[in-house]
Amino acid sequence: MALARQHPTMVQMETTEVDSELSLFKYGNLEALPSDYRDLSETERRQRIAAAREVLGDDVLVLGHNYQRREIVEHADHVGDSYQLSEYAADSDAEHVVFCGVTFMAESADLLTDDEQTILLPSMEASCPMAGMAEALQVDAAWERIERATEGDVVPITYMNSYADLKAFCAEHGGLVCTSSNADAAFEWALSRGDTVVFLPDKHLGRNTANAMGLDSVVEFDPWADASSGDLGDADAVLWDGYCQVHERFTADHVADARDAHPDATVVVHPECRPEVVAAADETGSTATISETVADADREETVVVGTEIHLVEHLDRWHETDVVALCGDACMDCNAMRQVDPNYLTWILEGLADGVDRNVVSVDPDVARSAEVALDRMLEL
Repeated sequence: MALARQHPTMVQMETTEVDSELSLFKYGNLEALPSDYRDLSETERRQRIAAAREVLGDDVLVLGHNYQRREIVEHADHVGDSYQLSEYAADSDAEHVVFCGVTFMAESADLLTDDEQTILLPSMEASCPMAGMAEALQVDAAWERIERATEGDVVPITYMNSYADLKAFCAEHGGLVCTSSNADAAFEWALSRGDTVVFLPDKHLGRNTANAMGLDSVVEFDPWADASSGDLGDADAVLWDGYCQVHERFTADHVADARDAHPDATVVVHPECRPEVVAAADETGSTATISETVADADREETVVVGTEIHLVEHLDRWHETDVVALCGDACMDCNAMRQVDPNYLTWILEGLADGVDRNVVSVDPDVARSAEVALDRMLEL
């Protein structure tokens, strides 16, 4: 029998009327994989997925994030980054969207799609650690402390890699959402409306953006400590102490080693990397930018890529250019993305073929209304 999470009562935040709860409990309907699906061979999976998709036809859209393994993306109708995939979902007429990614991505797809479309997340365990480092309830509890310590109007920005209730929180406090591609525009927007930006949850993307903009006073804020890394009073930007566990593994030594091994290579890294890694690289950009860099390279070139290992492997497989992982054999995958095992995809699709919707992600309507405001502000940049 499949196990489902228990669903506690929503909690009213202190600084806004938006209700919230911890990410572990947001969706009490998410089930674990039944035991009879756990030992399927790749051949059997392919046959059963193909059979289920034949039944479903255009009623289902399968989306695969760039960081998913080969056995997932080969079944995807579209492969891309989180927001790009949500746009594909919004443009689709499919009744069911199976999002092979993590929880916040499925939430974003739910925000952008029609009410008639259902978003399904294959694995109940696919929960981004970085998004969990800035729970809306935790940010709400710290907000008064941040406002009290700063000397002017404070405008929050949350990275797309966050839960819908944090997006809603930012909207309610006059802020917005950003992607890794438009973070600088979001900073400019916020600073035109306030004195200080509070950026959540990724301190490295925040620091890299602030550095590129030449902001003078940037302070990291640790919600678990009584002190920050500097004076919040005159800060241009306050960076929440969160990070991507994949991208923080990269170091400037990795870049130096890559240049020794491949002197003529182009080094491109994700902006969630540490600032010293970004400074040492030739190019920095989102997964879309990284993919474009490889696609535009000559077949004789070598491109060293600093991001999650599965995208590096996909790019090396898809292009004749030599694509090398920045940290070599030390590179690891995203442990949240890893939870979307292809057996889960088989189970979800066969359920849909039998008329059963499993692991539906549907954002609370009140949360969704505010979160959509934050998204709309980003789209107006």
